[in-house]
Amino acid sequence: MRAHEAGWAHAVESARGPAWLRQPDDPNALVPHLWSTTAHKVDGVLEVGGVPVTDLVAEHGSPAYVLDEADFRFRARAFREAFTDFDVYYAGKAFLCTTVARWVVEEGLRLDICTGGELAVAQRAGVPPELLGFHGNNKSVAELAHAVEIGVGRIIVDSFHEIERLARITADSGRTARVMVRVTAGVEAHTHEYIATAHEDQKFGFSISSGDAFAAAQQIGTTPGLELLGLHSHIGSQIFDTSGFEVATRRVLALHAQISDELGVVLPELDLGGGFGIAYTTQDDPTDPSQLAIELTKIVTEECESRDLEVPRLSIEPGRAIVGPAVCTVYEVGTVKAVELDGGAVRTYVSVDGGMSDNIRTALYDADFACTLASRTSDAPVLLTRVVGKHCEAGDILVKDEFLPGDLVPGDLVAVPGTGAYCRSMSSNYNHALRPPVVAVNNGSSTVLLRRETVDDLLRLDLGAGARMED
Repeated sequence: MRAHEAGWAHAVESARGPAWLRQPDDPNALVPHLWSTTAHKVDGVLEVGGVPVTDLVAEHGSPAYVLDEADFRFRARAFREAFTDFDVYYAGKAFLCTTVARWVVEEGLRLDICTGGELAVAQRAGVPPELLGFHGNNKSVAELAHAVEIGVGRIIVDSFHEIERLARITADSGRTARVMVRVTAGVEAHTHEYIATAHEDQKFGFSISSGDAFAAAQQIGTTPGLELLGLHSHIGSQIFDTSGFEVATRRVLALHAQISDELGVVLPELDLGGGFGIAYTTQDDPTDPSQLAIELTKIVTEECESRDLEVPRLSIEPGRAIVGPAVCTVYEVGTVKAVELDGGAVRTYVSVDGGMSDNIRTALYDADFACTLASRTSDAPVLLTRVVGKHCEAGDILVKDEFLPGDLVPGDLVAVPGTGAYCRSMSSNYNHALRPPVVAVNNGSSTVLLRRETVDDLLRLDLGAGARMED
């Protein structure tokens, strides 16, 4: 692609769209595997959980995250039932609130957290602490002390400093911390550089190849107050096949065997990570949980047999795969603008009332999303369209390329699927935008899980103005 001074997204060639994007036969129809299981259209109006999005916007405003409760529970159960011999940990970082935390436990899953804030939400929801796994590469002393005090099920240690902090905390409190060692297996997942987490040159974990991972296990094993549960490996996110897991598991189990042979410690658990992918666009083809379970079980079983090891208790972390497809974001169109580019190409910009403050993933990861007209049918010819936000950034792009009806006008609603993971979690007040609400829908009714921010919320933290300037 030819370079452009405003970046890759503004080169003339991109006005023709990516090679994988095809003009739809019916622009009013949904591509089913991109949407939650209850999503469908009635006379052109998108319905989720039996609730038309036109009604949702009339009641709750736009933009709004729409969470399909039935779909969330369906996907949670699918992983629990497929991975019957595994502990399945829901990724709190993907999206977390008290209601979702309760759903997770009700569906038989456990919960991953990585900050004191996520721990506070889990506690407020009543999640039993033994069902929590505490991640993070720089947990504070206060966070660790609180986790030890309430009896968090496992703490995934990420540095020698953290081991030393835990040793002091457990010595002072007289309590025991159950820990796993986060290891880097030197495997690069086929994903974006920023979300591939098992190659050597990054911040997470102890390197197996350098010997740091073995040294960490050895230090934990000789430290009073620390109970070594096992090893934890995570190779990345948005992963569609198990080839990377096969290589990583072989290396992690080699370390597992070394610890057993040289330290005389039999590790009872092994976490394979996860980060399974979802379908954001028609180019994505995620693997079914049951097939993932078959393949991962086979990988571990065969490797343990080859090393004469007992299969440890296994756990996985599906990542975005549960909540990601369960949410769509609904926006209202504000302006439509056709821009003529060099070479005669034309790009149509559809500006909506949200943007990178409610979905940073396109700007941050070069992520692709789909989009549909959600409030009516249209017989107009489709145009290759770019859906953009209202922020003061040329890179404020939500959907880089999508075929949408050419008669879009202000006031139309459009919806973007696959926004359950990380969009609300990574949202911001950039340009002092107000975060949208999260509205759960199920069986024809809606419930606000997180309300829309207000101007009062925004100003409440600003302590600098005791009086107006004119006063």
